[in-house]
Amino acid sequence: MSIRPVVVVLHDGRAPRAEALAPVAAHAEIRYCDESQLAGSLVGAQVLFVHHFLSNAVPGAWHAADSLQWLHIAAAGVDPVMFPEIRASEVVVTNSRGIFDVAIAEYVLAQMLSFAKDLPGSWHRQRSHTWQHTDSQRLAGSTALVVGTGPIGRAIARLLGAVGVEVRGTGRRARTGDPDFTAVAAAEDLATELARADWVIAAAPLTDLTRHLFDADAFAAMRPGARFINVGRGELVRTPDLLEALRNGTIAGAALDVLDPEPLPREHPLWEAPNVVITAHRSGDVLGWREELVALFALNFQRWITGATLMNVVDKNLGYVPSEGAAP
Repeated sequence: MSIRPVVVVLHDGRAPRAEALAPVAAHAEIRYCDESQLAGSLVGAQVLFVHHFLSNAVPGAWHAADSLQWLHIAAAGVDPVMFPEIRASEVVVTNSRGIFDVAIAEYVLAQMLSFAKDLPGSWHRQRSHTWQHTDSQRLAGSTALVVGTGPIGRAIARLLGAVGVEVRGTGRRARTGDPDFTAVAAAEDLATELARADWVIAAAPLTDLTRHLFDADAFAAMRPGARFINVGRGELVRTPDLLEALRNGTIAGAALDVLDPEPLPREHPLWEAPNVVITAHRSGDVLGWREELVALFALNFQRWITGATLMNVVDKNLGYVPSEGAAP
C-alpha cells in the first residue's frame, strides 16, 4: 500500500506494549483508544484490532467506520462483533483461534478431576480438622460429551482421551472416523447424546442456533449423576434453568467459567447453588496469553499488508471459523 493504513487498537485501559506492535507500527499509523474514543478513532481507519475482547462498543461506533477493511478480535468467540451491519458489510473478520485450546482443555480436565476426587470436599474437611474417609470416582471408563467440535473441543477430546475417557462430540452433522472423537453426532441428536454422558462440556461458539442451547429440557435429558462444564459462552445456558437443575439434583454439579450475566453479581443465587464451581472467565488465561494474542495479530497484519490470505477468517453467516478457514 502506498499510503500508510490506519490501525485502531481498542483496549480496556491496558493497551498492548508498543514493542509488541512494532511490526505493525513499521507499516501503519496506530491509534489507541478506549470505548469512549472508538467512534472518533474509526474515521479513516482500515483495520480495527479489538484487543478489549469483551467490549460491546463496536456496534455503537460502527457508523464511523467509513474505510474499514478488516477487524480482528483478540478472542476465539466473535459474538461481540457479530451484529447485522458487519455481517452485511465487506469487512473481513478474523479471530484468535488456536491461542487458548490447550489451556482450556487443561482447565476442563482439572475440573473433572476435582469433581471425581472430591477435592473441594477434602479441602472443607481439612479446614474443619475432620478426618473422614471417602471413596472417589475414576475418570477412566467414563463418557464425556463435548458440544462443539472446533479446535477447543478437539483439544479437550485429545486430553480426555489420553486419561481413558470415551469422548463423543456433537457438531453440525454426524460423522464417524473422526481422529479426536469416538463419534460425532448431529446437533439434532443432542438429547440422545446428553443421556449417555457422565460429563457434558459446552465448548460451542455463541450463535443464533446455540444461544440457550442448555435449557430445562437439556438438563432433564442428562443423567442425574452427570456434571456440566461450560467453557464456551455464558449465553449458551439459560441460567435460571441451570440453577433449578442444580437445586433439584437433576444434575450432580457444574463448573462454570463463563456465565450469563457476567460478571456474576455478588447477590446472584448461583453463587450458593449446590455442587457448583465458578471461575471468572479465566480457563484459557495462562501466563503470557495477552502477549500471544498481540503476536498473532501482528503476524496476521504482515499477511494483510502484503496481500496474503489472512489466518482465522470467520464465516460471518456461521459466526465462527470453519475448518478450512484456519491458519494455513
